[in-house]
Amino acid sequence: MRRNSATAHIRSAITEGRRDGGSFFGSVVAGTLLGLGIDAWLDTAPIAVVAGIVLGSYAGFARAWQEVKSQPTPPAVTLLDEDAPR
Repeated sequence: MRRNSATAHIRSAITEGRRDGGSFFGSVVAGTLLGLGIDAWLDTAPIAVVAGIVLGSYAGFARAWQEVKSQPTPPAVTLLDEDAPR
């Protein structure tokens, strides 16, 4: 029973990592594609692409930071049990 519980936690962590990584990657790709579209529309060199990559990266990092801040604080772990007899 305990093994299934550990496996479920591992699967959950992998799924969460894929979701968050995909969100970051999607932000960068979306910024790049929007920059390419604006560059093609306005006939500006790589200005909008660079701005899109920077803004997409910022959006991805902001999303990752928000996710990190929303995680619960893990319980404190002590290496030595002070109440244990010596």
